[in-house]
Amino acid sequence: MRSTVSARPAAQAGLSPHGPRPAALPALTAPGKPLRRRVTALLMAAITLLASFAAGVTASALAPAVAFAATGTGYVASIIDNTATPIDLAAGTAGTPIAAGFQPAGIALTPDGGTVYVVNGGDDTVTPIDTATNTAGTAITVGSRPFGIAITPDGATAYVTNSDASSVTPITTATNTAGSAIAVGFAPHGIAITPDGATAYVANSAGASVTPITLASGTAGTAIAVGSGPEDVAITPDGATAYVSRTIGNTVTPITVATNTVGTPIATGGSLPTALAITPNGATLYTANRASNTVTPITIATGTAGTPIAVGSSPRDLAVTADGTTVYVTNLFSNTVTPISTATNTTGTSITVNRPSAIALPTGVPTADIDVNLAAQPHLGILVPYLKYTLSAANTGPDPVTSATLTATLPAGATATNLSPGCSIAATTVTCTYGAIANGASVDKSFRVPLSLLSLGNVTVTAARTTSAPNDPNPANDNASATCTVISIILVTCP
Repeated sequence: MRSTVSARPAAQAGLSPHGPRPAALPALTAPGKPLRRRVTALLMAAITLLASFAAGVTASALAPAVAFAATGTGYVASIIDNTATPIDLAAGTAGTPIAAGFQPAGIALTPDGGTVYVVNGGDDTVTPIDTATNTAGTAITVGSRPFGIAITPDGATAYVTNSDASSVTPITTATNTAGSAIAVGFAPHGIAITPDGATAYVANSAGASVTPITLASGTAGTAIAVGSGPEDVAITPDGATAYVSRTIGNTVTPITVATNTVGTPIATGGSLPTALAITPNGATLYTANRASNTVTPITIATGTAGTPIAVGSSPRDLAVTADGTTVYVTNLFSNTVTPISTATNTTGTSITVNRPSAIALPTGVPTADIDVNLAAQPHLGILVPYLKYTLSAANTGPDPVTSATLTATLPAGATATNLSPGCSIAATTVTCTYGAIANGASVDKSFRVPLSLLSLGNVTVTAARTTSAPNDPNPANDNASATCTVISIILVTCP
C-alpha cells in the first residue's frame, strides 16, 4: 500500500508494497500472458506456504478483542478477487468489494482521501477509485508487472514501481495520465517518498539496492547497496531516515537520507520481513514477517526489535492509522485483516477479506487551501497620492493554517510604504508573512504604492502564495492581481 505523504508529517504513507506476489496457482496468470515469475520468487513462495501452514496461526488463534479507536475508511486489495474492499475502521467491518484490475498488488489513498489507486500487477494497469461513490474509473496503463505505489504529500503525483520493467511510472492525479518511466534497479517493489516530497526511495528486490529519485527532475540517483532481498521502504515522519526490509537476512536496514549512507541492519526476529510502516510520532517501526506469520515492533530510537506479534497466515502488508493507535495487517492465506493496538502490541478481532494483498488507510495529513485575494483602492490628492493594496489570505480549509507567506510584485520602478506588520519590501517585491488562520477566516495585510506626476497608464500588481503550512491542496487560487488605470494623480480607476 501506503502512500507516502508528508507531514503529519507523514504517517507513511505511502505507501507501498507487501512482498513478492503470492506464488500462486496457474489460475492467477492472466489469460494469454506468460508466467513471469523468477526462480527466486518461486522458492520464496514455497518457503512462505510451508512456513504459513506450519505455524498454523489463524484468525481464531488471535488474542481476544481489545478496544480500538480507529475511525474512517480504509481499502484492502484482493489479489484473487481482483477487487478493492472498503473497511469501516470504527465498526471493524468490510463493505462491498469494488472491481479493479487483474491481480491487485498495491494500493494507496491520496492525502485528501478522495481517490484510492489500485495497482494491478496482472494487467499492467492502475485503477483509480472515487472514494465518495466507490466507483472505479478508467484504468491507467503503466509498466510491466506494476507492484508498489506511493503518492506525493501534495497529492499531485502517484509513483508506481514496475517490477518486470525495472522502472517507476509517475501518474498525474489531476488527469490520471501516466508520464515517462524512470529507470531504476532490477525488479523494484517498495517505494516511499520523503515528507517534503523531494525524494522517492525505491527498493530493487532483485538488485540488492535502493534507488533514490529526485522527483522535481525525475532523475534517478546512484543506487545505494543494502544487501540481497530489499523489499519495502518506510521513511520517518521527520524525513531523516529511510528503512528497508530485506527478505534475505531477515533484517531492516536504516539509510540516512541526508547522505544516503547505510547503517547497521536490525534483526527482526521474524522470517521474510516484507512490508514496513512507521507510527506518526516516529517512535515505532512495524514490519510484517511473511513466513513466520508475525509482525515485529522496532523501537526507532534504539534500533531494537521487540517481541514479534502473532497475526494471521502470510502477512503481506500493513499500515498505521493517522492517530497512531492501530496497525492493520493483511493476512493473505487467513483471508483476514488484523488490527494491532500500538499501545499494547496486542491484536484485536480480525476483519474478513478474501485474499487481502495490500491495504491503504486515510493518512490524516492536514491540508488548508489558501485563497489569495488582492484589492486596490486609490487615495488621491496633490500632496501625497497613493494606491492602497490589501493582500488577503483566506483559509477555505479544511484544516487551520499554521503559517503562510504571500508576495506582491510591483511594477518596475515602484516601491511600497506603510507596510503592515509582517511585511517587508525588497526591490519591487513585497513579502508578507501570516500566522495562524482558522478554517473559514481571512487575514489582511496592506501596503501603499505612491503615485507621482509620471505615474500614468496601468499600474498592475500581482500576488502569489509562495509557502504555507499545512499543505495547500489547491494551487488554482494561489494567485491574484489588481490593475489600476492612472489618468492623473487626481483621477484613477481601480476594479
